Amino acid sequence: MQYYKRVFIIVLDSLGIGPMKDSPDYGDVGVNTLGHIAEHANEFCIPNLRKLGLANLCKLKGIEPEEAPLGKYAKLNEKSLGKDTMTGHWEMMGLYTTKPFRMFSEHGFPKELIDELSRRTGRTIIGNKSASGTEILEELGEEEITKGHLIVYTSADSVLQICGNEETMGLETLYHYCEIARELTLKEEWRVGRVIARPYVGKKRGEFVRTANRHDYALKPSGETVLTALKQQGYDVISVGKIFDIFAGEGLTESNKSKSSVHGMEQTIAIAKRDFHGLCFTNLVDFDALWGHRRNVEGYQREIEKFDEKLGEFLPVIREDDLLILTADHGNDPTYTGTDHTREKVPFLAWSPKMEQGGPLPEQDTFAVIGATIAENFGIHMPQGCIGESLLEQLMK
Repeated sequence: MQYYKRVFIIVLDSLGIGPMKDSPDYGDVGVNTLGHIAEHANEFCIPNLRKLGLANLCKLKGIEPEEAPLGKYAKLNEKSLGKDTMTGHWEMMGLYTTKPFRMFSEHGFPKELIDELSRRTGRTIIGNKSASGTEILEELGEEEITKGHLIVYTSADSVLQICGNEETMGLETLYHYCEIARELTLKEEWRVGRVIARPYVGKKRGEFVRTANRHDYALKPSGETVLTALKQQGYDVISVGKIFDIFAGEGLTESNKSKSSVHGMEQTIAIAKRDFHGLCFTNLVDFDALWGHRRNVEGYQREIEKFDEKLGEFLPVIREDDLLILTADHGNDPTYTGTDHTREKVPFLAWSPKMEQGGPLPEQDTFAVIGATIAENFGIHMPQGCIGESLLEQLMK
């Protein structure tokens, strides 16, 4: 029998809570995104997350555990190989990734790839390094406009990004170049998770502004997911934020693009106020993109606090037969070296007005418990090859 009519999954992108056993294999020693943010904070105000049990799940300086937490809580380990956005989200929905996506943050893309992209686009490639999108525009934007070159860069993730000025290059041309890059990077040795179009406006340094016309060209999931199964059985599968890009639209019935993480929460609150039957899956990317990669501890802290405020608005609109799950997809410790994601455990916080009491759950060896729980709740079979064991019975107590 179906226990919850609606399930809300909110992914606080990159909010890791400490190292996994194999974290040193990824170059991540002593990492703890949330713990280190708390250590650096003069005052860390997250009353709603505390009420759900976050401070019971991991030790946070200056924040006492809740005596009677509302939520059930657990630490989740990632089974898949890798520490990127797509791997983490795909695993949540049942997919086990054994080949990590390729990353090129250390030396840029191979000459063979750049030469072929240049030949196919008819433009000289400039950049070809790991960089912040705003910084590379300041450095190379004028050259791209005046000389007709093409800015290609990557970041501390499995991505190939291409910048294009909307006024001089045009959106359709930029999108066409990204489609070429996506085709080229299907080769195993160049296989990146996403190719991203990064449009901007402006004519000179100091005036460049990226626009909202970003478009992601993601690899399709490596198999059917719990999202696919839900959609096939007629349930609503609503996405907020970059979930559409992560799953290349597979298994979704509605998609909502967010301007920011605050906007993503506002969209999620609005969705909760209307009727639907199924899943709302939200990704809040600013934790990762604006603060984690840029190693900005204070900015990350403020983003968590802004989320906590919105969580305080969201909890009262949760209905009796709703289930809320808060989690993350990897870490991105802003106190650590470099700008890469960090291989970490992630939080699992679950709450419903139906719960009689909160408390700890055993540590889990895969993110896929989330998808398995959803599948059991809605009475659907896990697609062939999917992993994960349901926690539904433990959440019903």
